[in-house]
Amino acid sequence: MSARRAKGSHGGAPGRGRRARRIALWTTAGTVSLAVLAGGLVYYRLNGNLSTFGEDGVSKDRPAAASADAQGRTPVNLLLIGSDSRDGSNKDLGGGEDGGARSDTAILLHVYADHKHAVGVSIPRDSLVEVPPCLLPNKTWTKDQPSTMFNTAFSVGNTEQGNPACTQNTVEKLTGLRIDHTMVVNFQGFADMTKAVGGVDVCLPKAVYEGDLNPNLGHRGKELFQQGHQTLSGQAALDYVRIRHGLGDGSDIGRTKRQQAFLSSLIKQVKSQGMDPTTLLPLADAATKSLTVDEGLGSAAKLIDFAMSLKDVDLHDIKFLTVPWRYQGERVALVHPDVDQLWAALRADRTLDGQDASAAPAAAPSPAASGSAPATAPKPVGTGIKVAVYNGTETAGLTTRAAQALEDAGFTVTGRANAAARTHRSTLVEYGPGEKDRAEKVAALFPGAVLQADGRTAGIALTLGADYANGSGTTAAPPLPTGPLPTSVSQARSADDDACSDLTYG
Repeated sequence: MSARRAKGSHGGAPGRGRRARRIALWTTAGTVSLAVLAGGLVYYRLNGNLSTFGEDGVSKDRPAAASADAQGRTPVNLLLIGSDSRDGSNKDLGGGEDGGARSDTAILLHVYADHKHAVGVSIPRDSLVEVPPCLLPNKTWTKDQPSTMFNTAFSVGNTEQGNPACTQNTVEKLTGLRIDHTMVVNFQGFADMTKAVGGVDVCLPKAVYEGDLNPNLGHRGKELFQQGHQTLSGQAALDYVRIRHGLGDGSDIGRTKRQQAFLSSLIKQVKSQGMDPTTLLPLADAATKSLTVDEGLGSAAKLIDFAMSLKDVDLHDIKFLTVPWRYQGERVALVHPDVDQLWAALRADRTLDGQDASAAPAAAPSPAASGSAPATAPKPVGTGIKVAVYNGTETAGLTTRAAQALEDAGFTVTGRANAAARTHRSTLVEYGPGEKDRAEKVAALFPGAVLQADGRTAGIALTLGADYANGSGTTAAPPLPTGPLPTSVSQARSADDDACSDLTYG
């Protein structure tokens, strides 16, 4: 009996140890489960906040998607639209009295394939562009609208939600770039995001008064913003990015400069807090309440994944610029060929200083090779590529003009002729088996051109459409740049620039 008691006394401690380990295990499992559940509930709430727009309004006549580089990486094009919809709480924040929605801000963000560089290109709202056919709420399509103000596209259909698909179609037509994602932020979402990050550092070259924000006030009013640096959030931050009068020439161009400076400071603030899901969730919670995105970004997880993909981009390598422009009366005209070179550079994934962001990092030269041979000039982009050119319209002289552009870029033109059908609306690049990469280089010279595989075609055939004939965004671009772009493009703001620099125009 004593032996059994002794055995029992020595065997009791392991039993208690096993029970303790089981309790600890279940406690840990319960804690993890609660954390996962809490995280899931957060994402569920964020997903419920999001609004999406369908793909039915996106044009079927789109530029080709960007090809992956040798490392399997692809650039990403994000269209960011600022909406002043009068719907809901937006009206209280300055959305106005009239119905419908307008886009006062549009920025095309190109994230390079290396995900270490990015550039945001602002398109002034008064820019004269071609607005292509867009879907109306009654499911009919509008006609082409040549030489139309850019922000008209967002108002097509006159709905409180606006028409982001129409704006996307317009930007694709203008640039020849395929837009991967589109995001619409309204006043409420913008104000909430600035609160979520604890405010944003901004600057003003002079004090701003109530009368500057509201010219109809009739008098200067009280001071709203002091001169110099200050931290703003909520309504005050929204007022800052909307100020137009009282600074520079009072134009939207100057306001665009301040919006670029504001976004630079916002990015700097977010990156300083750490680019990880924990710090991004409060920002996502604020943003998603007033955010409309395409279906490809239609979940909180996808939004945060996209934001996380930018964590390795250095502030100095995030650039902002306004598309090359000039005044045309009360409107804004785009300046050629500068704007064509900008779009060509982005399609080729070249940075503003002429570097190829899709290329693999160059190996360091060996000591023996260093300085032993002169650098050779890069070959023209079309070297070794043969193209047959056809006129798909009734307009004479198109093949001559297009052939010259191709030859200037190094392509070999094998023939010129009229197409069998002379009613082509869009320029078409057809290619045979194994020719896709070469065909994409041809299409890059003709913004908006449609790529199409054709097993019956040997080589590459370019058929010019009415878009090329009337010069509406598809005039052959200059050869792909191999060096820095014109100063109208290359002199861009970096996200690490001082908040007080380059804030006005005129």
